[in-house]
Amino acid sequence: MATTISPRDAGWREELRKAHSAKERTAIPRVKMPELDPAYRVTCNEEVNQGLPAEAAVLEATRCMDCPDPQCVNGCPVNINIPGFIKNIERGAFLDAALVLKETSALPAVCGRVCPQEKQCESRCIYHKMKKEPVAIGYLERFAADYARTSGDAVDAVRPESNGIQIAVVGSGPAGLSFAGEMAKYGYEVTVFEALHEIGGVLKYGIPEFRLPNAVVDVEIQGLENLGVRFVKDAVVGKTFSYDDLHAMGFKGIFVASGAGLPRFMGIPGENYIGVMSCNEYLTRINLMGAGQPGHDTPVLRGNRVAVIGGGNTAMDAVRTARRMGAEEAMIVYRRSEDEMPARVEEVKHAKQEGVKFLTLHNPVEYLADEKGRVNRMRLQKMELGEPDASGRRSPVAIEGAVEEIDVDLVIVSVGVSPNPLIPNAIRELEVSRRGTIVVNEKTMRSSLTDLYAGGDIVRGGATVILAMGDGRRAAQHMHEALSDK
Repeated sequence: MATTISPRDAGWREELRKAHSAKERTAIPRVKMPELDPAYRVTCNEEVNQGLPAEAAVLEATRCMDCPDPQCVNGCPVNINIPGFIKNIERGAFLDAALVLKETSALPAVCGRVCPQEKQCESRCIYHKMKKEPVAIGYLERFAADYARTSGDAVDAVRPESNGIQIAVVGSGPAGLSFAGEMAKYGYEVTVFEALHEIGGVLKYGIPEFRLPNAVVDVEIQGLENLGVRFVKDAVVGKTFSYDDLHAMGFKGIFVASGAGLPRFMGIPGENYIGVMSCNEYLTRINLMGAGQPGHDTPVLRGNRVAVIGGGNTAMDAVRTARRMGAEEAMIVYRRSEDEMPARVEEVKHAKQEGVKFLTLHNPVEYLADEKGRVNRMRLQKMELGEPDASGRRSPVAIEGAVEEIDVDLVIVSVGVSPNPLIPNAIRELEVSRRGTIVVNEKTMRSSLTDLYAGGDIVRGGATVILAMGDGRRAAQHMHEALSDK
């Protein structure tokens, strides 16, 4: 491993200035991510983005201006030392770059793949002021994490001496894993309880392997195990164990990260027909339970003409999965225009490359079925955009009399999720919002119960991986402070 050299060191920065002038740096075009050919990738589940070769990563890292006040760090919910890891890549110290990432992020290989960097760290890049494309921070994060994963050299934090205090985590999604990693670094004995038979939460059941391979998630989890984190599968807190049971088992602090796995539907006629299902069920059957794969018995409905209702990243995951499951025609039905879609631009681009059709400014109002009760058509209301709503997006307004019917044989509804109600319903003293989310102090992530903290979708109702991780990291900091005071 290369010797760690701080990229903020004055001598090193002077060296960089001599090697590349600002003009030379800004003249370098942003790197392009190598991708699998669309015609091939819809036939398999291989990862679409192939990762940067070392030479391309070093060149892209050279674009970083090493700003005195790096706003990219402020745009990151877990406050990664972005200039620090990028400058290590620039000088070829790839393992050192991975170590910098691990200082604040438990899941850098995951975040480098699925986080919306274009709306967070990259949106703050100084290149925007120059009317140029920002540094590809996400691509570089993935490169450093992947290099560490495949090099065979361990870059995990050193396992600290235990302080003997037991901490329980409910849920092994991004919020739970981030919290667990931080608390383990502080020396706590952390146990993560997962209701399903696989560790990883939404990272495993919600995100397809063509976007986030399970093997990548497993390596990140192994890193947490190396830190001393213990994982217990098939354990439903609220059923298998109660809040009081956890106390009796000796846990002094509890972090709830049970997610938002309760699907929502639109409440329109025909939603109970065969062939109309939630996005959660569809993706979980395929991603976690192996539906459609050799050696797996989990059934899943297939369709030749599949409609996915919604415009977020989960909708893109579902429609692209449908193409890989054999759909000859797969479409996104979205009530707003493409400009208002919350999905990442890259995901929309990949969907289009894979032959997905986009039926924007349309909203389903009814599903129709054949004599066997299987959906075969849907009625769509044409929409137009009105005034902006509370989110800042223009509200869709129905065009009077503009209704059409189209043929479908599978409908996947992806219009949002609700928080998992198990924990809120199981603890009477816990303050819960009208939406079913756990109410917390936004600064500390502590609930109305002094020993119970929460984060991720169970608090937000729906969040990105990196926002959930930020919740976990913040909760760990404040729980540690509270326990240290005691």
